Amino acid sequence: MTAVLDSLAQGKQAVMPAMRAALDRLDPTSRSIAHYHLGWTDLDGKPASGGGKAVRPALALLSAEAAGAPPSAGLPGAVAVELVHNFSLLHDDLMDGDTERRHRPTVWAVKGAAAAILTGDAMLSLAQEVLLDVDGPCGVAAARLLSEATNELIRGQVLDVEFERRNDVGLDECLDMAAGKTGALLSASTAIGAVLAGAPPRTVDALAGFGADLGLAFQLVDDVLGIWGESSVTGKPVYSDLRARKKSLPVTYSITHGGALGRELSEWLARPETPGEDSVRGVAEKIEQAGGRKWALDEAYRRMAAGRRKLEEAEIPGRAREELLSLAQFIVTREA
Repeated sequence: MTAVLDSLAQGKQAVMPAMRAALDRLDPTSRSIAHYHLGWTDLDGKPASGGGKAVRPALALLSAEAAGAPPSAGLPGAVAVELVHNFSLLHDDLMDGDTERRHRPTVWAVKGAAAAILTGDAMLSLAQEVLLDVDGPCGVAAARLLSEATNELIRGQVLDVEFERRNDVGLDECLDMAAGKTGALLSASTAIGAVLAGAPPRTVDALAGFGADLGLAFQLVDDVLGIWGESSVTGKPVYSDLRARKKSLPVTYSITHGGALGRELSEWLARPETPGEDSVRGVAEKIEQAGGRKWALDEAYRRMAAGRRKLEEAEIPGRAREELLSLAQFIVTREA
């Protein structure tokens, strides 16, 4: 675990100057809001330390190495995927009504909805600029890959919102939603460095497939944390996904495979009133009794085993392969 955290910290440090240079292109207001969202400053614009773990940039750098190139070949991809990821977070916080992220107020909660939307849009557009600045056809190919992934991400978000209004969501539908919402960008992150390095299709496809499996594992664990995660660690209130009545993967599994408990959960989700603390706590217990928590964690490990096989079959170099697998292991055992 310590080695992975050190690797993430080193990757974040390597990407930071390029991220700052990219954000310098934005107008002063958008740049200031982006800096706050990323944890670089506080609300008054004073320097701060924080932000996410930069998993996606780390994957982009590793994918360049997996293609036999130096990690720096994947740097534009690392910046681009982190920009797209944060575009999605800015919009997601607003759509979900989340007022905290990483123990700090979210942008929309302190700056307003318009600021969150426009800053997210600016970061999305900037991601494409960064890739199109790369000389030669590899930059264009990487930009296309990221554009396609972003379209899939948005499709997954659309389904996520749609599911909140439905009481008949199936498990396959929910997995498809997660594949778009989370899997698409992680798939692009694990392939974009190889694309920038000019890797052959077999290598790119193996890395993208690994990333897609990683994305589903990530979402499965994220959904478990969205119900049972400790707020002091996750930065979000405990049972936050249940309060929002999200059709997350553990919930959907429990409804479709939980028998009488599943029917009770379905009825609870259909109620119009805002649930109280005792209500959501009781529902979390029913999901666990119905097997939703165990299935989600077991499925996350199954997905990672499938991803490992893809890397081995494509003969990804040993060091890069082990780094990717260590990062994957960290994702499925994390607590935030």
